Amino acid sequence: MRHARKAPDRGVPRGAKEPSFQNVRPPFAKRTPRPRSARVPASSRSRPLRIPIAREGWGFILPPIALAAAAGLTGHPITAFSFLLLGLFLVSFFRDPERTPEGDEDTIVSPADGTILSIGPAPEAPPGAGRRITIFMSVFNCHVNRAPVSGEVADYAYSPGKKMAAFAEKSSHQNEQNRITVRSDRGGVTFKQIAGALARRIVFYPAIGERLARGQRVGLIKFGSRVDLFVPDAAEVLVGKGAKVKAGRTGLARWP
Repeated sequence: MRHARKAPDRGVPRGAKEPSFQNVRPPFAKRTPRPRSARVPASSRSRPLRIPIAREGWGFILPPIALAAAAGLTGHPITAFSFLLLGLFLVSFFRDPERTPEGDEDTIVSPADGTILSIGPAPEAPPGAGRRITIFMSVFNCHVNRAPVSGEVADYAYSPGKKMAAFAEKSSHQNEQNRITVRSDRGGVTFKQIAGALARRIVFYPAIGERLARGQRVGLIKFGSRVDLFVPDAAEVLVGKGAKVKAGRTGLARWP
């Protein structure tokens, strides 16, 4: 009977140590560095997420959103859709995007989003600033107001009044309003937050003596309004009637 031939033993020679593969990295396990574009800067990782909605808006936004959800869950799609549209409109109204001011510190930026309604002399203008720029804010504009210049809040006065349409000339001195003066290194700049027919509240955050940065958020007018800015006599006006402007970004005037 022929026996099967035994394969030669190619194991470890007698007296030799078994090879260890514990610390051997296979070629396919090479570590590939993360692409430079995928690395997140430390400053970005530590920066908190900011929702671009004015804080006063949440009390208006959340109820219709909640009612839309409730109506949808109880089988009322038309009612749910109506409340959802209202909630989306309020989100748009109370939006509060980040803004970067145009120009340098000699540029006076717009305190409000909207359309330039008029530019000209005004009887209520403060001394040294005889021209008034009127900005009309429709319900579709962002209604967060911002500081036109860097400086200190030198004066603040609230005046109760009527609720006439904001585009009416009389509303500049007869409607409910806040009158604010910011004292910058180049001089004082006065502007007014004026309530319109739909406005229900005018909000101004800073206190007298507080230091403001150009373009900083300073307040809000709820539901349709206007803002007047009085241009210093030495400054050049940079916009014209009908121009669309953005609060904290668009330059309205500039000191020489």
